[in-house]
Amino acid sequence: MKFGTPFTPSSVKLMLLGSGELGKEVVIEAIRLGCEVVACDRYENAPAMQVAHRSYVFNMRDGKLIRKVVQKEKPDFIVPEIEAIATDELVKLEKEGWRVIPTARAVRLTMDRQGIRQLAAETLKLPTSPYRFAGSLEELKAGAAAVGFPCFIKPTMSSSGHGQSMAKKPQDLAKAWKFAMEGARGKTNKVIVEGKIDFNYEITLLTVRHKGGISYCAPVGHIQTDGDYRESWQPQPMTKTALKKAQDIARKVVGNLCGKNGRGIFGVELFVKDDNVWFSELSPRPHDTGMVTMVSQTMSEMELHVRAILDLPIPLLRQGFEGQACIEFRPGASVAIIAHGNMKNPQYEGVAEALKIKGTHIRIFGKPEVIGHRRMAVALATGKTVAEARKKAAQAAKKVRVVNA
Repeated sequence: MKFGTPFTPSSVKLMLLGSGELGKEVVIEAIRLGCEVVACDRYENAPAMQVAHRSYVFNMRDGKLIRKVVQKEKPDFIVPEIEAIATDELVKLEKEGWRVIPTARAVRLTMDRQGIRQLAAETLKLPTSPYRFAGSLEELKAGAAAVGFPCFIKPTMSSSGHGQSMAKKPQDLAKAWKFAMEGARGKTNKVIVEGKIDFNYEITLLTVRHKGGISYCAPVGHIQTDGDYRESWQPQPMTKTALKKAQDIARKVVGNLCGKNGRGIFGVELFVKDDNVWFSELSPRPHDTGMVTMVSQTMSEMELHVRAILDLPIPLLRQGFEGQACIEFRPGASVAIIAHGNMKNPQYEGVAEALKIKGTHIRIFGKPEVIGHRRMAVALATGKTVAEARKKAAQAAKKVRVVNA
């Protein structure tokens, strides 16, 4: 590939569908390589729009509007950054010759929990939690009885924990169904009900499909609250057997979704206990838990994503983690900074105090408002050990306060 210059006929153009904090970093990495970037989202002044060359505001569930912008901008790559997109239109565009990252099929399947779970468990025969799908409260009751209590109810289309809840007893199911329908991003009117797995910890295995094959980052451990990321660290200690199983699972599902020509990074979420590993979910894009890689790796997950898209080399360096070759890293941690309430003019206090802690960084996303609660920034830290990095990131996060000006 030849690299051109923005605003000229030679430019290499990326069009982001979704312009959140992860997309913002993708834009920065693409611009560093001379790409021209167009950022799209449902609201004005989204984080990635603040650093892109141009932006558009429209409902990305409307396939006609996506097509209109694609035909106007003629991007070399269409790069989805969120789940709530008219994926059927992306499939059509890809068939017409437009390049969708990683593939339109990957974006369509992973947007729908039913699609990705059936691919993983039924087609690829990967280990998962017990599950059922339900399209009504009665079906939910039957599914919960089949997988047992406690169980987890999630809309088949949602993100960042929206609509997810746990039912400890049958009496909780009506409330869980209502909550799921209110939090769903799509119109499937379906939920997945999952049985509880006895696991020790969760990881995200950032898996890169690039021109040279498939590569892995060191596993990222994380903590979620109500299905939404709160803290992550790298590396998560694992047994050699568990790490190999995790990589095998990631290779199978990413390989299936990408085929021969798919490119990009995937956040493969897994449950682990001792030497046992279960597939949970997958995102065909940079993962929120992977924000730690902005300080823990020589190449962040966003840089890896852009490199893969542009068919650039991704070197592997052996760093001694369980004897595995992976992207070079050092112990690091991240803690999300959450704002609560309703704010039309968010301001940040305590940033200077947070940065007095050695080896810490603060990334403010630039989101224009808060309604209820919202992830607005992240504290990052490195240390000699993961424990030290986690402690420093937590201390830094506590120093930062989001207030309404």
